[in-house]
Amino acid sequence: MKIAVIVTTYNRADALEAVLRGFAGQDDGDFELVVADDGSTGETKSLVERYRETAPFPLLHVWQEDLGFRISASRNRALASTDAPYVIFTDGDCIPSKHFVASHRKLSEPGYFLSGNRMLLSESFTKEILGGRIPIQEWGISEWILARARGQVNRILPLLSLPDCCRKRSPGKWEGVKTCNLSAWRKDIESVNGFDESYTGWGLEDSDLVIRLIRSGIRHKSARFSSPVFHLWHPENDRSHLEENRKRLDAIVHSEKIRASSGMDQYS
Repeated sequence: MKIAVIVTTYNRADALEAVLRGFAGQDDGDFELVVADDGSTGETKSLVERYRETAPFPLLHVWQEDLGFRISASRNRALASTDAPYVIFTDGDCIPSKHFVASHRKLSEPGYFLSGNRMLLSESFTKEILGGRIPIQEWGISEWILARARGQVNRILPLLSLPDCCRKRSPGKWEGVKTCNLSAWRKDIESVNGFDESYTGWGLEDSDLVIRLIRSGIRHKSARFSSPVFHLWHPENDRSHLEENRKRLDAIVHSEKIRASSGMDQYS
């Protein structure tokens, strides 16, 4: 099965480079990676071009003009650039665990989307990782226990395993699902017209997508305790649009809407 990994980014080339190194070390290397760039400067473009020469996977760079936070549009454009039948979403500040792609592939199932979890890294630890190019994706449990004891990471529970029999207990749950660790069948995403680009600024566009997927008959299957990502610290995003996005999401929750009004079909 062909898989595309879509990685969002905006002007944080050092973090993106760490993420690309994480994907270069995956157990399962049979995928392509699309950088969904929300208007970064030339530094990101240069990084991707340089990394493309040695990357063990096909690497695409899909850029859009910087007109403010438009992550839904960047993901829709990235989706239009690939024909992979299965898509994994993550962010350019989330280093994947070594088994990230393999776990999503193993757990993928028709009629379901997958949602995994993350581990938050401290500001000082993030600086150490980026400055020293520390390959945390290769760490074992003992190293993470030590990092937790030092306060460098908020938790280590996502590193534990969950029996597969427990993964379908909340088929209609959308709360808490984040696109830093989400995968779905392309045809299911197309059926709801992808991400709704009426969400601008930070927040809740991922919840909107998941609600519409569930409403269309696609169920939630947990990938937690199987394929965590390690979220590098960053200052809090501008949340000036959050209240507007909350109202938009509330309207979706209380409607029967399935397809995004402004979605991926405009790029087909």
